[in-house]
Amino acid sequence: MNEITPEVRIEGVAVDYLEGQYQNTGGLTAATLQFKLPITYAGYKHLWNKEVEFYLKESDAKPIFRGYIKRLKEDFNTVEVFAQDVLGYMVKGGNPEKAKIALTDKDNIDGLSAANAIRSAVSKALLNTKIGTDIIGDTTPIVSSSRPPLRGTLSVLDIIKQLVSRAVDNSGTIPRPNIVKVVDDGSTSQLVIELESDLDSAEIKHVFSEYDNITDLKIINRKVPTIVIVNGADGVKGTFSHDTAVEAFDRNYLEVTNTALRSPAECKDFAQKLFRANLTTQYEYGIETFEGAYLSENDVIRIETEDQKFSGNYRVRGKKITFSPSSFSVGLNINRKPPTLAEYISQQDN
Repeated sequence: MNEITPEVRIEGVAVDYLEGQYQNTGGLTAATLQFKLPITYAGYKHLWNKEVEFYLKESDAKPIFRGYIKRLKEDFNTVEVFAQDVLGYMVKGGNPEKAKIALTDKDNIDGLSAANAIRSAVSKALLNTKIGTDIIGDTTPIVSSSRPPLRGTLSVLDIIKQLVSRAVDNSGTIPRPNIVKVVDDGSTSQLVIELESDLDSAEIKHVFSEYDNITDLKIINRKVPTIVIVNGADGVKGTFSHDTAVEAFDRNYLEVTNTALRSPAECKDFAQKLFRANLTTQYEYGIETFEGAYLSENDVIRIETEDQKFSGNYRVRGKKITFSPSSFSVGLNINRKPPTLAEYISQQDN
């Protein structure tokens, strides 16, 4: 467990940090690395936009974070360094102008699968020197960038979100979306599309026990979608909202595409099912531990406790690592599966 010896490298050279924190909240948000250097670190005023890597062990072939320094903060004795991963080039605080492209009737990404459309968008935005798409895979099911076509001046991040949200796997009892995350191949940060893990069949990557490797447990009240929009085949659409839920949780939108649906009624019914599934999974959970540092978004873990309401399989949604030369801890945000279709069809509206 304590073989972890975090190492921070700037432009490939290990530095003597004082303390730091890595955080990845998932959901296509930029991962961050913050760490402190002694004020005596030579050349710290010239670190802006330098590449920084975070390794859990010196011997690791791949870093768990690769990013670029975006901010420095000095005090009397230290310099605090703030870095974002490659998604920072797609969001506010990165380079928002460079990360936008104009899609017109003459110049567009029509007729491509989601993965190939993302490749094209990344290239058009001149981000392909920072962001790899070599191992991106594709959505399940495959969806077209032409249904409907994307037009206007759009950020690459919005393009990715819109394309991936169109793909929902409805082959099982629980609708499963696709996600996009960043995976390092040892030299480049790569975008990868994955189908949300099936908690009943996915490999269990780690087991946590309240009597062994969990130091703290907390419940997180998450943002519940209260207005669900479902796009079906050939432009049909259905919307479901619940007035009581809107009053309780505010107007939070969820939009997905399911091309197996052929009528507005089918789309509305599917939207209602997604609403119920999300409403009954209002809570996420956080655990504090000294294990699981290599886990990533969409990995499946198992929690074992005497309370059977909490025991079971969970997906990793986010991770935080707090470290210093003499200490190390991991925080995981996790959630569990929604009820099956049969379970939430039987529920009644309040």
